[in-house]
Amino acid sequence: MPNPLIEINNLSKSYKNGGETTFAIKDLNLQINEGEFVAIMGPSGSGKSTLMHILGLLDKPTSGTYKLNGKNVSRLKGSAQAKIRNQEIGFVFQQFNLLARTSVLDNVLLPTIYGTKKNTVTDAKKLIEKVGLKEKTRNKSNQLSGGQIQRVAIARALIMNPSIVLADEPTGNLDSKRSKEIMDLFIEINKEGRTVILITHEDEIAQYANRKIILKDGVIISDETKL
Repeated sequence: MPNPLIEINNLSKSYKNGGETTFAIKDLNLQINEGEFVAIMGPSGSGKSTLMHILGLLDKPTSGTYKLNGKNVSRLKGSAQAKIRNQEIGFVFQQFNLLARTSVLDNVLLPTIYGTKKNTVTDAKKLIEKVGLKEKTRNKSNQLSGGQIQRVAIARALIMNPSIVLADEPTGNLDSKRSKEIMDLFIEINKEGRTVILITHEDEIAQYANRKIILKDGVIISDETKL
């Protein structure tokens, strides 16, 4: 039996506007096992980005619990959350979030500034080669194409050897050919044993995952796993 990596119980995130309370997600219950490849879908305002931010410890729930590797991380203080975020979670964003006039190598090494991992330059070069950019190691990120930049972002997400990779619309700015290349990389990452959680509004992209969760108005309306 796979080990539950993520356990969410009765999780809600709400915002108050005057006397009115609006729920981004409401009483959510969810379990994601180690090694799964999960796509989270839903229309704008469905709560998928809020859920992603909570899973990535970028935001805190209003109520409920979020356990990561059996540890309740819902109410951890900022420094404790930052440590887990740095060591356990790799992020890939639609907007890439690279430093523009910085080399590919230094962009990949960025998370190690806050970590304690050793031999990181060697690891970074191996990851850059893994994503097919060995010849671009010294290039500045603003000299790369969109698909190449996203490959750098994936290498950066893996540098701390995280157990989870969270990807928020990672193909949103790419054409279909580059999107397929990026998704093939995520499949490879998942086959290596990492849990991949992907936010997308494109069903074609969600088909790469083994499990598809659909949110609407802050609740799960569908949760399907491929046989």
